Amino acid sequence: MPDDLTQTATPPTPAEREEPQAPVAPRRPAPRTHHGETVEDDYEWLRDKESPEVVAHLEAENAYTEQRLAHLEPLRERIFEEIKARTLETDLSVPVRQGAHWYYARTVEGSQYPIRARAPIDASLGSDAPSSWVPPVLEPGVPVPGEQVLLDDNVEAEGHDFFSLGAFDVSVDGTRLAYAVDVVGDERYTLRIRDLDTGTDLVDEVPGTFPGAVFSPDGRYVFYPTVDDAWRPWRVWRHEVGTPATQDVVVFEEPDERYWVGVGVSRSQRFVQIDVGSKITSETWLIDAADPTAEPQVVWPRREGVEYTVEHAVLPSTWLPAVEHEESGGKTARTTATSGSAGERRDVLLVLHNDGAENFELVVTRVPDGGASAGGPAGPSDATVVVPHDPETRLEGVDAFASHLVVSYRRDALSRVGVIDLASAEPPRPAGLPTPIRTGDTPAPPADHWHVHEVQFDEPLYTAALAGNPEWDQPNVRLSYASFVTPSTVYDLRVETDELTLLKQQPVLGGYDAADYVQRREWATAEDGTQVPVSLVWRRDAVGLDATGTGAEPAPLLLYGYGSYEISIDPGFSVSRLSLLDRGVVFAVAHVRGGGEMGRRWYDEGKTLTKRNTFTDFVAVARHLVDAGWTTPERLVAQGGSAGGLLMGAVTNLAPELFAGVLAQVPFVDALTSILDPSLPLTVVEWDEWGDPLHDPEVYRYMRTYTPYENVPDDAARYPRILAVTSLHDTRVLYVEPAKWVARLRAAGAPALLKIEMHAGHGGVSGRYEGWREVAYEDAWVLDVLGLAGR
Repeated sequence: MPDDLTQTATPPTPAEREEPQAPVAPRRPAPRTHHGETVEDDYEWLRDKESPEVVAHLEAENAYTEQRLAHLEPLRERIFEEIKARTLETDLSVPVRQGAHWYYARTVEGSQYPIRARAPIDASLGSDAPSSWVPPVLEPGVPVPGEQVLLDDNVEAEGHDFFSLGAFDVSVDGTRLAYAVDVVGDERYTLRIRDLDTGTDLVDEVPGTFPGAVFSPDGRYVFYPTVDDAWRPWRVWRHEVGTPATQDVVVFEEPDERYWVGVGVSRSQRFVQIDVGSKITSETWLIDAADPTAEPQVVWPRREGVEYTVEHAVLPSTWLPAVEHEESGGKTARTTATSGSAGERRDVLLVLHNDGAENFELVVTRVPDGGASAGGPAGPSDATVVVPHDPETRLEGVDAFASHLVVSYRRDALSRVGVIDLASAEPPRPAGLPTPIRTGDTPAPPADHWHVHEVQFDEPLYTAALAGNPEWDQPNVRLSYASFVTPSTVYDLRVETDELTLLKQQPVLGGYDAADYVQRREWATAEDGTQVPVSLVWRRDAVGLDATGTGAEPAPLLLYGYGSYEISIDPGFSVSRLSLLDRGVVFAVAHVRGGGEMGRRWYDEGKTLTKRNTFTDFVAVARHLVDAGWTTPERLVAQGGSAGGLLMGAVTNLAPELFAGVLAQVPFVDALTSILDPSLPLTVVEWDEWGDPLHDPEVYRYMRTYTPYENVPDDAARYPRILAVTSLHDTRVLYVEPAKWVARLRAAGAPALLKIEMHAGHGGVSGRYEGWREVAYEDAWVLDVLGLAGR
């Protein structure tokens, strides 16, 4: 007992009393030795999610984050209510015609998930009449005559914290539904078959499937993929309806761990199609739909580095060029397709490939007599180019219909859609243009080349793509369209008249006016001189900026980036984003290398041993926005998820002084550890994207220079505020990566928080209301970092 009873400890201040204590993950060094280097990993023990200690630590992280951000709860609730108030909660999608029905989805106020339904086509119109292809106008809240509910996701989700639909395919005759659900978040789906006449499920039940189950055209079989231990879809199975899953037959198996496998049916219903692909090589196998039990036959045998996709088409004979092919005995023959009658049409394969064509080219090749079982052509040498390679235009896809073809491509960092009408006796020619999808005054291309008619839109920034076009005989093309300021819009393009008909635009309640917002494209200069596109959008009266970005003072700005897998971050509308824009935040997208916005070369210059360009491009964009007066480092937050989360970690290490905050969603921040371990999900298939550090010392040393977790400095006290968001059941980016990263950041003095969803997967929580709350949570944090939490 103290001699002087009057001496007492100084009482804590209110701030000290309320300050929560951050969880401290114990350091337990685990050695990792590769290529002569041993690395001590202090936090690898967090990988064991079955450990009570690990679970307790994650729960403590959640509790700490909730305490630190508790003051944002009112703001989160306001943002959630704003999203809800702007959304028409009871609504319907635009019906899509398939067979004898119109298919659509309904949402109902208060329900988390959609209701999937159909209604019969008005038989009095006639199945081939143009009016029979005009979708009925469905009014929210008004009963649809003859409606049949096929699947109510809300019913399927009852009793579960998570729900995801991985397959939804109706048989051609419209009598059965194949659907698959995941109620955990680990992307293992249970496949079931429903009798649509009775509304009851058959005895068929197949657990552990991967998304993408489809019926054979005769409806007798269901083809579906499954994964191996590394979560790689590697087998395609054939299930006969009405039989036990134990009797299912493996149709295709891919032993090479670099390749994924998927299955589908051609729009023409002519083939069951198995697509096999790594990051840099692909292969397609066909099964004649007339014999679903037949062995699949390869179209072009795989060649390392050659990618291709296949689309079955039926073209007028007068469109088909003569094609040379090798016959038995090594002799070369020339098939002249134009010898048929004027009205004759013939089966062909349209192949989009990159063999000697960096940005891909489209060729026509034959389907041999006897179908796929007769063996397909050997490769591009046995085909004729109809849409040639263009260094400025990246061909991305081709879709065939009975009366037209649709080509999807991108140019100048924007998506484009072009149409080829098959109604004329001869294919349309480019008329002196260098390629069918460019303009200019250069010599005419070869006569075989086809002209692609591009669908025109008025806005400088937009996204256009096909949307819901299942029918082979449809005379129209269903298109989706959106921009940063134009809500998601659905059009029908009448091919024969080139007329666009507006079917529906996403309703935005509360008096939204697109004229109140401005979108703009700028270009930043990367450290090697490359021009990097930047897209921006803001509310013109909420910040002091004019259409050029010039204003009285810099604005708060949220900069988003991704930059991997040739994925393009295209302009799109977001209801939830309005809560940021209306509070004066400028939203920007850095279209960095590693994405696909500027063609295949843009992707190639941001992967493997050039991956650093992805990170330095983002930093260059941030510096450009600061130097040009758009914002300041104190008013700049960076955001990215998954591979974009790797980007977030890398730029935080490269230029922490540039950002006030970093929002990293399911971040791939411990990339080297993951890519070194082939036993982990998806590791081997990723070697073509990142390189193989396990066997290649150069790749190992290169990845060591940028992987975020391993490059956190000992003193990170000057780092921006960081919020990492992840999910316990994520099979793509394991929760342990952000958990380790945050532990290391915090040990180095960085202000880092971890929020881990304990009942979700890679895509986060399920259900639209839960999704809105997740967005509100993250947006409130962004606003707090930007000093706008009071708005």
